[in-house]
Amino acid sequence: MKTFILSFLGGIAALIVFFILLPLAIIMSLAPSGKPEPVRSAVLELDLRDSMNDQPSPDGVGSLFSQTSFIQTLLKLNAAVDDPGVKGIYVRAAESDFGSSRAEELREAFLRLKKAGKFVIASSQGFLASGPSAYRAVSAADEIWMQPGSSFEVPGISFETMFYGPLLDKVHVTADIDQFYEYKNAADVYKQKGYTPAHAEAMTRLAESVWSHSITDIATDRRIAPADMRKLLEASPYQAEQALNLKLVDRIGWPEEAEQEAVGRAKGDLVQMADYNPAPKAGKGIIAIIGGEGDIVTGGGGPTNVLSLGTPQFASDAIAARMDDLAKDSSVNAVVFRIDSGGGSATASDQIWRAVKRLEASGKKVVVSMGSMAASGGYYAAAGADAIVSTRSTITGSIGVFGGKFAIADGLRMIGVDPATVGVGGDFASAYSSEKFTPAQRKKLDDSLTAVYTRFTTLVAEGRKLPIERVQEIARGRIWSGEDAKARGLVDETGDLIDAVNKAKVLAGFKPEDRVEVRLDVKTTTPLQLLTRVMSGKSASTPAERAALGAVSAIVGDRRAAAALDQLEHFSHSAGVQLWAAPVLEH
Repeated sequence: MKTFILSFLGGIAALIVFFILLPLAIIMSLAPSGKPEPVRSAVLELDLRDSMNDQPSPDGVGSLFSQTSFIQTLLKLNAAVDDPGVKGIYVRAAESDFGSSRAEELREAFLRLKKAGKFVIASSQGFLASGPSAYRAVSAADEIWMQPGSSFEVPGISFETMFYGPLLDKVHVTADIDQFYEYKNAADVYKQKGYTPAHAEAMTRLAESVWSHSITDIATDRRIAPADMRKLLEASPYQAEQALNLKLVDRIGWPEEAEQEAVGRAKGDLVQMADYNPAPKAGKGIIAIIGGEGDIVTGGGGPTNVLSLGTPQFASDAIAARMDDLAKDSSVNAVVFRIDSGGGSATASDQIWRAVKRLEASGKKVVVSMGSMAASGGYYAAAGADAIVSTRSTITGSIGVFGGKFAIADGLRMIGVDPATVGVGGDFASAYSSEKFTPAQRKKLDDSLTAVYTRFTTLVAEGRKLPIERVQEIARGRIWSGEDAKARGLVDETGDLIDAVNKAKVLAGFKPEDRVEVRLDVKTTTPLQLLTRVMSGKSASTPAERAALGAVSAIVGDRRAAAALDQLEHFSHSAGVQLWAAPVLEH
């Protein structure tokens, strides 16, 4: 059965590659290349209802399926500030929560645009009670339109956690996991029946912090006193007409009407954000942006199969190699390291930390820009940077470690399966069997976790120039908002990606007013280049590429496919960087 399923999935992959990607590669390769055409009297349309990864996919296969990333959007919005061809922005507001950190960065982008004389018009089809971020992202707009009959629901912030402890008890499975320390709550979902006091304390404080500065931002934008805004929001929901009367929105109208209003103001065309490609402007230096997103893992990364395409992965070998390349690049003056991760492998996190230190040793300043989350292993990777810039809403910290296993032996015995183990080499050889840890095994596990925790806190103390006693006090696995992390010395400044770029510019020795070139350092691949590589077998470097190679070969054969593609390859255009003005560490 397993062989049949794998063969079936491989056949589907082959059909996708052969009948979709190959024609796409040919079409794109024949398309004219050159400098981006400048826009004239344009209104950029940004749809916040679309899901987007924080960063572009660095994997050849994944990049074919990924849309404009969030940091690409931020860089485009920043480029539009100085673009005379862009008159304004038309925003389709999200209807539900999409992250307070993203809302904060978008709000800053819109404020920069407004300061430059560009208009911002937002259209909403309702704000649902899932947090303040959807409304906060557009609260700075010149006009917020709301669809008739829709609902305005921004009553506060709540977190819901599903606890599986009782379920595992019923099936006689033990989450045999040790945590350092009481705030390291990732494993609680498998061990507890509800929030522990420490878990509830940390989550409540996070909600209070994010809710408080969300209200402050919204109140400032809507010109209502913060105390009054808090009362208004916490008394919601309202219907659209009520929201208008309370000055929470500006106009009642349909999305099509709001779009017409935006286009009419610009007296030009509506341009999708994905189609806006501003030409880079020369500067006195280059700031490179690299990043990691998703679970931190060892290895080169990339999707493991066609079913995981587009899933972000923070791969230590790949990130370290890119940092080493930048260390050798004399044209780069400083690096912004964008992190959006809740953690992962302690070993991989340590490797990335060391790569940051090598990059700094080359003479380049490294500034971390934290996205929606840079916690646990994500904070570990950031700890050695010259500076850390976080949004006030970023979830960070979680300086701690956990490790263990699910002991399923008792559950198996309940259904008539009796596990038995034989082995040589000592008691720990069977530590990760289906049985619970023995006392001796648990002692060795705890010794290993202690070593990781000690190294983690020591590196934080050194990187942040804090006494180790202070780090141990604020660590213990606890998460903090970016706002609270700054107050405790874990973050240097609160701000967005552009603030991090400006910080890197100053640390590199430039004046704040100097123009620098910003390079989004993502190695892209054209579809034709990818297919040539995959189908010829010359350099199928990721698991997904190797899977595609095997699947396509089953249909057309390696030699025939490679020969056909070699005839087309001269049409392709090179692509590179994009230029613009065990123990586990997890949240």
